[in-house]
Amino acid sequence: MDGIPRVTEHPTSHEGRQPLAARSQERTRPRAQAAGASPVPAGQPPQPQPQPQVHTAPLQPQDIAGTARREGDRLRFVGAATRRIARGIDLDEIVLGLCRATVPTFSDAILVYLRDPLPVGDERPVSPFVLRLRRTDRLRSSADDTDQGGVGAMPLLDAGSEPTPAAELCEVRSGGALSEVLRGVRPVFGDSAAARAALPELLGDGRSVPTGHRAILAPLRGRRRVIGAAVFLRRPDRPAFEPNDLLVAAQLATHTALGIDKAVLYGREAYIADELQRTMLPDSLPQPTGVRLASRYLPAAETARVGGDWYDAIPLPGSRVALVVGDVMGHSMTSAAIMGQLRTTAQTLAGLDLPPQEVLHHLDEQAQRLGTDRMATCLYAVYDPVSHRITIANAGHPPPILLHLGGRAEVLRVPPGAPIGVGGVDFEAVELDAPAGATLLLYTDGLVESRLRDVWTGIEQLRERLADTAQLTGPDHSPPLEALCDDVLDMLGPGDRDDDIALLAARFDGIAPSDVAYWFLEPEDAAPGRARRLARRALARWGLEELSDSVELLVSEVVTNAVRYAERPVTLRLLRTDVLRCEVGDDSPQLPRQRRARDTDEGGRGLFLVNRLARRWGATRLSTGKVVWFELPTRA
Repeated sequence: MDGIPRVTEHPTSHEGRQPLAARSQERTRPRAQAAGASPVPAGQPPQPQPQPQVHTAPLQPQDIAGTARREGDRLRFVGAATRRIARGIDLDEIVLGLCRATVPTFSDAILVYLRDPLPVGDERPVSPFVLRLRRTDRLRSSADDTDQGGVGAMPLLDAGSEPTPAAELCEVRSGGALSEVLRGVRPVFGDSAAARAALPELLGDGRSVPTGHRAILAPLRGRRRVIGAAVFLRRPDRPAFEPNDLLVAAQLATHTALGIDKAVLYGREAYIADELQRTMLPDSLPQPTGVRLASRYLPAAETARVGGDWYDAIPLPGSRVALVVGDVMGHSMTSAAIMGQLRTTAQTLAGLDLPPQEVLHHLDEQAQRLGTDRMATCLYAVYDPVSHRITIANAGHPPPILLHLGGRAEVLRVPPGAPIGVGGVDFEAVELDAPAGATLLLYTDGLVESRLRDVWTGIEQLRERLADTAQLTGPDHSPPLEALCDDVLDMLGPGDRDDDIALLAARFDGIAPSDVAYWFLEPEDAAPGRARRLARRALARWGLEELSDSVELLVSEVVTNAVRYAERPVTLRLLRTDVLRCEVGDDSPQLPRQRRARDTDEGGRGLFLVNRLARRWGATRLSTGKVVWFELPTRA
């Protein structure tokens, strides 16, 4: 390629060839004979021939010292520049590192073009091949130029009579001059034939390097393909680029391209990690009756966004709610994947309405199936707003803290148990009071444990922080739930983020006994009529007579369906909160399914009516049967 110096090696000797001295004599012998020298008679030693006088100017010591100094400066510059480029993590930092390292030490201006879009890993690049001007830097040209270093400033190019910035986009034509230079990979001088044809294509129609400026065009090649190009410019008042500067430009281009490749791969991995973490954690928390919820999640660091911490809130039959928080060992993608499997298992077990200790037992079995080293801690609690009680089982997790309405913070005494994955360990559940206005705080050990403090010291500090926060709102008011979560996280110091943090706060409002009506109905033909009368009386007591017609119709249909399959008494419960909720339970595990009845069918329209008249409805299988429920708004 024109303009590229080629370095050739001159060996001192090779196998099978004469020594250099002998070859020298052979080369000089014909010249001596051609000059008229008589041949040497056989048997006589050769006479020494006079050597031609060659007049060479000896190198001066100052020239040798200057060359060595320039080469040393060049090596130091390359080392410092590559270190600055390597410090960048993302794409912008790497390109900025290249610009700041070269301007003004190596060049007065630089243009960096990158492929748009940048291919990731083994992806096939999209067509056509388009380069986008990613960044430019230049020296300020005068005292009035306020651009210190020219961050984002366009180097001015010649375009006829008017100076103009470089074009932002460039489509590389297959077989064109620019394509040939990029395919060659090696940097070329701007005054070479290849660069003179390629630069106008890169810079834009009618644009060229300013008159008198020197340029180097350096392709940026990553691990698998060319991903861009860099143009280095020098003003006429600076020394011209030397052949060794091509090697410098090649070094800078190589380090930049490899760094960009690494940054693009890292960005894709970070995106995948974020998406994985986002899908593993709930998008939003449910708002079950009688309890308010708030949550927080913080990764261990920006560079390690995934981990094994999770939380969940799962509505259960009877207006109950399951509260779960867990922590899988590690901060890798594997930990996040295991966390997702355990969270899914916990949701499935909660849907079966198993006791908390049974849920932990099945989670332990699932962890052992995933692998022998799959360890996790977990705390599973079930809150009943009607009875104002909470049942908790623990598997090696930090104990929860209950903040009472008066401001007293209490670390609940829950048997710690063994972590999930140990195997062969029984878990124990305890049932505790959950008074209205109290707040239960579930958290992972990243909140209370770090290199600066042990876990029990952190738990005590958390308890004190909750008590201090509650004192600010007075003894008769609970602190706002969202503000309480933020205040808890504020207790973390700069060195306290060694682990992921998952936080779940539950404010117990409960359901007053006066807002609950509960009956047992024998599985007989008269049960639907009795259910209608009981529901009408309860609605009259609550002042909801306008709902009587709809409630009586729906209760009659659901109770009729329950009586058809039940063998034990059917339960009927009405709950009045912001909605009216009706729950009908029986001992048959078969869940009802809505179907479209034909015109000739005598039945099959009950659930169709429920679906049309109720705001929401559903059915949940229990360990002792099932519950079918529906909700109606209490006000228009």
